[in-house]
Amino acid sequence: MNKNISALYTIAQKETRKILGLMSGTSLDGLDIALCAVSGSGENTDVKILEFETISYSEDIKNEIRKVFAQRTIDFQHLALLNEWIGILHSGMINDCLKKWNISSSEVDLIASHGQTVLHAPKFLHQQEKFPDATLQIGDGDHIAVKTGIITLSDFRQKHVAAGGEGAPLAVYGDYLLFGKKGENRIMLNMGGIANYTYLPASLNAEEVFVTDTGTANTLIDIFTKHYFPKKSYDKDAEIAKQGTVNQELLEELKKDDFFQKSFPKSIGQELFNFGFVQSALVKCSLENISASDLLATLTRLSAETIAEAIYFTIQKTSILAEDFHIYMSGGGTNNPLLVKWLKELLPCQFHTSDDLGILSDAKEAVLFALLANETVAGGDYNFGNSKIPSVTMGKISFPD
Repeated sequence: MNKNISALYTIAQKETRKILGLMSGTSLDGLDIALCAVSGSGENTDVKILEFETISYSEDIKNEIRKVFAQRTIDFQHLALLNEWIGILHSGMINDCLKKWNISSSEVDLIASHGQTVLHAPKFLHQQEKFPDATLQIGDGDHIAVKTGIITLSDFRQKHVAAGGEGAPLAVYGDYLLFGKKGENRIMLNMGGIANYTYLPASLNAEEVFVTDTGTANTLIDIFTKHYFPKKSYDKDAEIAKQGTVNQELLEELKKDDFFQKSFPKSIGQELFNFGFVQSALVKCSLENISASDLLATLTRLSAETIAEAIYFTIQKTSILAEDFHIYMSGGGTNNPLLVKWLKELLPCQFHTSDDLGILSDAKEAVLFALLANETVAGGDYNFGNSKIPSVTMGKISFPD
C-alpha cells in the first residue's frame, strides 16, 4: 500500500483528528486559518477550535487577484500563475502560523483549503445552454501539501456542481452537522461578501433543511467605500453609511434585478454584484452625483432588505411564528452595526451570533472546510434528500510526496 494511502487510513481511524481549515472569501480580506480538533463524523461530529488566525492580504496580493476576479476577459497566463502563487502564499501563511503556535506539521493530520474564488458562474447567470453551472477556486492543493508536508484536501466546490448543485453555498453541511438543535428552529446567517443562510428545522429532519444565497452583504459596500475612500477597505462600524440617508428610488432600482426575482435556492457572486451593477442603477436614476454617505446607506439597506426578504421566504413556508425563529449571525457583516440594526427591525426573530454556539463568527467558514475534510476522510453518512443539497463528500486529496 502506498504510504500516503496508509497514512490517510490511519487518520480516518483516529478518535480525534487535527485539521487546519482555510478560508479566503470574495471580500479578499485575507486567509482565515482555524486549527480544529474534530471528533466523530456526521451528526455525531464534535469540533473544538484550538487556534485561529486571520492573515491579512497585502494590497499587492489583492491587486493581483483583482486582475482575474469575476472578470469575463482576463490574461490566461496570469490566472495560471496565480493558481500556483496563491498555493505557495497560503503554504507560507500556514507554516508561519504553526511556528507561532509552536506546533509541528507532524501534529496536523489534514489541511482543508477552500482556495480563492475567482469566478462563480451558475447557469442562470452565464445563460449558455450547452454549458453547466461552474465555479473556480485557485491556490493549488498540491503546492500546499508539498510545502507544508501535510495531506491537503482542496477544490471542494467541484463535487457539489458535479452532483447537481451550483457549488454554493456550502455552509449547510457544517451548519447541519454542528448546529442543529431539537426543538429550536434556527437560521444560520452568514454575511461575508455575499450573504447566505441555512434553515435548520426543530425536527432535525435533513430533508427539511434549506440553504440559499440571498445576494450582496458586504461586497457592494466594500467596493464603493474603497471607490470613494481609497485608503479604506470597508466602512468600519458603518461610520459613513450612518451619516447618510437611504435613497428609495435607487434602492428600488437595485432590487429590480432579475436575481432578486429568481426562485430560491440560488447562488451568486461579484460576477453580478459589482461596480457596474450599481453604476447602471445610478445612471437610470440620474443619481451619478449621489453623496458617498447616501450611497453607502442605500447599499447597506439593500443588503438588509434582501437578506430579510429571503429569510421571510423560509419562515412563510412553515407554520411557525417569526418570533420563534433563532437567527445566528456570522461573517464580517456581523460587525456592521447599521446592517444588524436594520435586520433586527425587519425580522421579529431572536438574534444571536455563532459565538453563542461556541464557534467564533470570524472562524466559522474556516471551520466548515475542516468539517468537510473530516467527512471526506471519516464520514459522509447523511442524506438531505434534495438535489440542490447533494449528499456527497467533497474535496480532492493531495499528498505531500
